[in-house]
Amino acid sequence: MASTATPASTPNGTPESLPVDAISYEDLYARWERGNWSAMDLDFSEDARQWREDFTEFERQAALWNYSLFFWGEDAVADNLSPYIDAAPLEEQKYFLATQQADEARHAVFFKRFMQEVCGIGNGSMESGLQAIKPQLTPGFRKIFDRLDTMADELRADHSPAQLAAAVTLYHIVIEASLAQPGQHFICSYLEKRDTLPAFREGMQNIAADEQRHIGFGVKLLADLKREDPVGVPKAVAKILREVTRYTAQVLMPPGWDESYITVFGSTYDEVGVEGLTSMTTKLRSAGLAADTLPGPALLPPGLSPLEVSQRGRTLAKAGVIGVREGPTKRDPETVALLFDTIRRQVNPRHGLKRATTFQWEFTDPDVPTWHLRVDNGSSVVEQGGAPNPDLRLRVSYQDFVDIVGERLDPLRAVATRKLRPRGNPLAMKRLTQVFPRG
Repeated sequence: MASTATPASTPNGTPESLPVDAISYEDLYARWERGNWSAMDLDFSEDARQWREDFTEFERQAALWNYSLFFWGEDAVADNLSPYIDAAPLEEQKYFLATQQADEARHAVFFKRFMQEVCGIGNGSMESGLQAIKPQLTPGFRKIFDRLDTMADELRADHSPAQLAAAVTLYHIVIEASLAQPGQHFICSYLEKRDTLPAFREGMQNIAADEQRHIGFGVKLLADLKREDPVGVPKAVAKILREVTRYTAQVLMPPGWDESYITVFGSTYDEVGVEGLTSMTTKLRSAGLAADTLPGPALLPPGLSPLEVSQRGRTLAKAGVIGVREGPTKRDPETVALLFDTIRRQVNPRHGLKRATTFQWEFTDPDVPTWHLRVDNGSSVVEQGGAPNPDLRLRVSYQDFVDIVGERLDPLRAVATRKLRPRGNPLAMKRLTQVFPRG
């Protein structure tokens, strides 16, 4: 049955029509029935032979790293779906989510069987397999799936459209559409080209079809929730996206950033990254929540292609600027220049400043030069060196500054503890919050 939500209106008052309106929840359920498959019926005997004889030692190591992310992820999403079922407003939505929970459990069983029967990992129990692959999980993966756990708790306490929209965005748009789906395509592509691991390949193709159905449901549900709460839902979607997307560059982060873990199978980090970014932005647009229309700070650095966004995200993550910082942030001139160019691109175009304002960062580190940002009506310029008469001077260590940018250090706490010492026009501090509003 199609959603009974009232369509949103366009500026001229006519109902807004979206492509997902052509799909009903009843149709999505029917597709689940037609697409059912068995994880227990797959015969992994030929896969086990090929794994031993046809894969090199490094290929087995690289594949296990990648497959471990999927195994853990499938178990985690199966565990966290119950509150989504409770929060869904329509029975038809609840029924589909129940099928999705069954799908995710089947996917976890599939990966557990492959790990144990082909790779010799675990003793056959789910727990033994999961514990064996846990060290393979990447920093970005851990952060995002930890957030999925807390999101489930939040959704149990709050069934509002905005909270459900945030949960669906995290689960269906970020985890399934921008992370899992590109990874599935990467795996299926090289398995097909090599004509190898027949049972695993069949299972992965089935999983990809399941996930496509899940993503379609998530996009449709987001569109319906926005119609129910056209103000709260976009705010909630924007907030969760800004919270987790800074970790996405570290999800497909190979050990030691050794990208041969990916290129050994004929693909690149950026190919997977571009597909993930494109998938996310396309799904948001299909739900009537295009990334560049979301309230608050820009979700992505404006003026960059998807490839440039992927490259920048990887570079800043490797440098310890964004995501999980595992050591001191790099401070070479190229990294610092890229950091400040990213800051320039993040200036809120609706800052509302009535006159040009210059913000200057003066670092306590002798090896990091001063930088300043001039924000004028319709333009922003960032340059190395001191400005003649900055409106606001910010004295801070380079590492503390980077941690503020990477949202690891709260700026108000930094001021209170004197890690960040502002000097100049008091009104300029207010202007700084207009230029870089917090999500």
